[in-house]
Amino acid sequence: MDEESLHPRRRAIKNIVLGSLAMSAAPGAFSRELAPQQKTETYSMLKGNINHSVCRWCYGSIPLEEFCVAVKKMGIVAIDLVGPKDWPVLQKHGLYSSMCNGAEINLVDGWNHPEFHSTLIKNYSEMIPLVAKAGYKQLICFSGSRRNLDDETGWKNCVDGLKQVIGIAEKHNVTLVMELLNSKVDHKDYQCDKTAWGVELAKRLGSEHFKLLYDIYHMQIDEGDVIRTIRQHFPYLSHFHTGGVPGRREINNTQELYYPAIMKAIVELGFKGYVAQEFIPTPKDAKGQLASLQEGVSICDV
Repeated sequence: MDEESLHPRRRAIKNIVLGSLAMSAAPGAFSRELAPQQKTETYSMLKGNINHSVCRWCYGSIPLEEFCVAVKKMGIVAIDLVGPKDWPVLQKHGLYSSMCNGAEINLVDGWNHPEFHSTLIKNYSEMIPLVAKAGYKQLICFSGSRRNLDDETGWKNCVDGLKQVIGIAEKHNVTLVMELLNSKVDHKDYQCDKTAWGVELAKRLGSEHFKLLYDIYHMQIDEGDVIRTIRQHFPYLSHFHTGGVPGRREINNTQELYYPAIMKAIVELGFKGYVAQEFIPTPKDAKGQLASLQEGVSICDV
């Protein structure tokens, strides 16, 4: 099995990036209705301490229109990792694009290698104004794979490249958010694989419009000590992703993390951003997948 097939998120993001810089028309409406069992009154029961979001790629088999209807019924207010072509669909359903994408090349060719800077600078220079015009605030980015780079060279290269677009982000009030990914299991050789590495990059860049996406699943694998790390580096974190460890499955009692405690710590820190569910649901059918998602929202709603 090739590497691409082992990483459904990498494959999904690759497909999204192709053509996402072009603002295309929203997909046509479809007639399929949600099953009655999928209807919920969770929204009225949520506590309001967490802004709930969900990553689109985990539910790619569910048509976007149907997905929007379902997640809104759960009290989810935003969807992560969608680009310009899908923003009109979210807007139609009153959902926010909490973490925009589409400017990145992929997860491995990132800001830490100068040979990718020209493409990335062009992509981000074009995408940042689109994000702002649509009323959104965050755009994802990636360090890329090390390819034998030491930390110091990686930091320098990232700073050199990002400084050429951070002024555009500041002008448009958009934050570039670099995701922390594990290099032990899912993204071998990824450079920004520890919170401290990302924080050091943020300090060197010196802009409030550069933050980190703390993926709880990834950081549990590569460094653990999740709650203390979040507290220690909280000023540099603007977004969170969930996922069960091991396997990035449901965040219930089948895995090792206790999400209510993590969410409580985030709330106590005064976090006002978004927490996006990013686990791969075990069920294969839409009804089962949405039930898993609703369970995840309930677990995180402290």
